[in-house]
Amino acid sequence: MQEKNNQSTSVGQPSGASSSANQELQAVTIYTDGACRGNPGPGGWGALLISPKKQREIYGGDNPTTNNRMELQAVIEALELLKVPCRISLHTDSRYVMDGITKWIVNWKKKNWVNSKKEPVKNTDLWKLLDQATKRHEINWIWVRGH
Repeated sequence: MQEKNNQSTSVGQPSGASSSANQELQAVTIYTDGACRGNPGPGGWGALLISPKKQREIYGGDNPTTNNRMELQAVIEALELLKVPCRISLHTDSRYVMDGITKWIVNWKKKNWVNSKKEPVKNTDLWKLLDQATKRHEINWIWVRGH
């Protein structure tokens, strides 16, 4: 599905979940972003989680770090905050995060975290955390144009 300036990809389904169970999952919308002054340099991440009954902002940072690490951290922190499996619309302006989790990660895992250039995948620690954090949720990944 493509929308103006948006592109979405659905991946993930809670293990053992049937389609009727998926309809019972709580709907959550998540917006994430990460940034860095210099690359590497001091950086920060933030996420906004919106459910029918409440809204929550979370944020943090690191120094030194990279913009890609902050983009990954924002998504990981948001997903780990959810205590039960949810149906998520996750908005990110990071092609790195979206393509990594929806396209590349399957081969990275098959090849023991080596990329197509036969080099170690960067940020493997965070990719492993993100992979684990996505497993119990049904996630529609939505790429939005950055600023």
